[in-house]
Amino acid sequence: MPAEFKYEIVETLGVLSETPKGWTKELNKISWNERAPKYDIREWSPEHQKMGKGVTLSDEEAAELKVLLNKDKSL
Repeated sequence: MPAEFKYEIVETLGVLSETPKGWTKELNKISWNERAPKYDIREWSPEHQKMGKGVTLSDEEAAELKVLLNKDKSL
């Protein structure tokens, strides 16, 4: 049986996209298992009842991602 986990969306930073079925890809700060919040990018069903696989980033990783994206001249 999979271990239970807790999460709390501490801060909603924005919606990146939305599917025709209402799922949204979001950037949030989430506390997983009552730990310090991390940046999190994943898809959520309406009302946040279900979630898809995602990517969680520490503050340092998010800062590095920002640097890399700022270097991309095509953006």
